[in-house]
Amino acid sequence: MTILHIETSTNVCSVAVSDNGICVFEKSNNEGLNHAEMLSPFIDEALNEIGNLNLNLDAIAVSGGPGSYTGLRIGVSTAKGLCYGFEIPLIVVDTLPILCEHVIANNKFSEDSILCPMLDARRMEVYTALYSPTSEKTQDVSAVIITENSFLDILEKHTVYFFGNGSAKCESVITHPHAVFLPDVELLAKDMIRIAEQKYVEKDFADVAYFEPFYLKEFQVTTPKKLL
Repeated sequence: MTILHIETSTNVCSVAVSDNGICVFEKSNNEGLNHAEMLSPFIDEALNEIGNLNLNLDAIAVSGGPGSYTGLRIGVSTAKGLCYGFEIPLIVVDTLPILCEHVIANNKFSEDSILCPMLDARRMEVYTALYSPTSEKTQDVSAVIITENSFLDILEKHTVYFFGNGSAKCESVITHPHAVFLPDVELLAKDMIRIAEQKYVEKDFADVAYFEPFYLKEFQVTTPKKLL
């Protein structure tokens, strides 16, 4: 299968192409929210590479949030247009597992570790969920206001790895010795590949006409105790 992947949920604009699990094209820009300017040229290059490799495009995968309203709107609307034009299915990949895919591929974790991807929101608020080192979600997505007591019960029992563009501002607040902060973890389209291909095999496709991404504002803020 050949899939075009689009990731625009943060300040990074990223496009990749996979063919049977192998990334055959990748292009990204992290200079800011310039997705409207960058995305179409990136996709044009990706489609040219698909043609050069004599591949047939089978699906479009796009990040579905949570994430920036502007970024997600551009990415999802572009993905929908491509699906209509090529008459191929739309695959939606949640944003936080994409971050987990990146850190799992580049780090080794003990079995009882907890992965905590974070997306930045206003002030000390982040959007987060909890995952095992095998990408299994153990806590649903929530909006959390970070305090010194955040994740305390979990940190007493597990090493928790924090990463994503919301984690840096939490490092001076969450100071438990079991808290580990992984720097410079960006959302990239190539990290969608495994999840998107699994969804393709399972025919887990989104409705092109009615799908709407999960913008950050759609979540209700919870206290850290409720998250635990």
